[in-house]
Amino acid sequence: MLLKHFFLNKIAHSSYLLAGKASCAIIDPQRDVDLYINQARDLGVTITHILQTHLHADFVSGHMDLAQKTGARIYAPKQADCQFDHISVAEGDPIEIEHMRLQVLETPGHTPEHVCYALTDRTRGDTPIGVFVGDVLFVGDVGRPDLFPDMADQLAGQLYDSLHHKLLRLPDYCEVYPAHGAGSLCGRSMAAKWLTTIGYERRYNAALQLRKAEFIRSLTTDMPPTPDHFSRCSAINRDGPALVANLPVPEELRPARFHERMAERHVAVVDVRSYTAFAGLHIPGAWHLDLSGNFPTFAGWVLPVDQDIMLVADTYDDALAATLWARRVGIGRIVGYLQGGMVAWATAGLRTADVHLISAEELHDRVTGTANMVLVDARSPLEFQDGHISGAVNIPAPDLRTRHVELDPDTPTFVVCSSGNRSSLGASILKQHNFREVHNVAGGMTGYSAAGYARQCAVCENPHGSRFYALFSAADAVRP
Repeated sequence: MLLKHFFLNKIAHSSYLLAGKASCAIIDPQRDVDLYINQARDLGVTITHILQTHLHADFVSGHMDLAQKTGARIYAPKQADCQFDHISVAEGDPIEIEHMRLQVLETPGHTPEHVCYALTDRTRGDTPIGVFVGDVLFVGDVGRPDLFPDMADQLAGQLYDSLHHKLLRLPDYCEVYPAHGAGSLCGRSMAAKWLTTIGYERRYNAALQLRKAEFIRSLTTDMPPTPDHFSRCSAINRDGPALVANLPVPEELRPARFHERMAERHVAVVDVRSYTAFAGLHIPGAWHLDLSGNFPTFAGWVLPVDQDIMLVADTYDDALAATLWARRVGIGRIVGYLQGGMVAWATAGLRTADVHLISAEELHDRVTGTANMVLVDARSPLEFQDGHISGAVNIPAPDLRTRHVELDPDTPTFVVCSSGNRSSLGASILKQHNFREVHNVAGGMTGYSAAGYARQCAVCENPHGSRFYALFSAADAVRP
């Protein structure tokens, strides 16, 4: 038996190749699947099984592409009601791959249809040595049950039962293979490791120490915001995603043609350069999403899915990279790229816009002075609660799409986040809504605290630490 782990960093997604002597399974594949095919070829095995633990919310799965390219059968939870050709699985069903047996455990909670696959290597014994847990259990965390708001309490209770009455009954030495790691919004605060054991989580996972009532409360209050694409990707994965080969490839367009396309209905411009480059010069009305930051999460969160998208990037390779990341979160209508970038746009004599960049010191002078201004903190509520500049208004960057109406477009508006990336997205949204004077704080709260004007944000300092003990008294946390 051989297990290979694949990690997709920006969306913190883990997938797996489980191989015997001649055949193998891919568990929870990412959308672009050639890496699995190449790995199987290198190992001299054939991909025969594609296993899905649930309808993934934060990315579009590669099960359709992988099945089309390899002829492998797709296995998916019966409760998912998938609309493509597949084998439905339910509690207790065995899946045999040579000497390996994968037994299905129905584990609702993160989603209603979720299953896990308990792995037994029958050449070594008859008890599970590993379990593919999808998004039910993570290293130091558990899956969030609030993706279905009307069912959050019910799902949280089911999640508790799935954990304590299914997974924690596996042997302590049983390895745990989750579908996500640190940086994913499918949980509250995952650790950076990709591998753990049932025994380690039983002892050290803070969420598993809570009584059921407290567990439900902890997972239905103060959860991270849910990006727009979570519900959209689940539906795409249920129906069967379009094959990547059938999606458009961005066409290189000279500035004049790019400008003409912008005038068409249902077209959006997305600038993927650094926030400093965007601030200096950009196309009026463009969205800004820095490719070097968490581009896919925010692309899936804010970009319109009913519009064709044209990209501004430093290079065509960057445009192709942005296209790949966007496809992974269900944004497939990227049709154009500005040939020559903003230099070509400017030399063509076309209109440009800018955002004022200011330093931490300049911001401090402003907020401690008497000038009329508004400071928008574009971080998450958890970051804001941990510490913020007095007088700041907390509106997370994606929410500015609708909450910009709470602000006066004629008042100088300063936007801050942890670094400058999310605030640049926020600034681009405000510019779309004709805010007269918009400033982005370079370096964000990280720079502001480094300059000595605020303490270090605890969330920024330890982004992978547990939030459970911070939110709930350790005195109330007892083993079930």
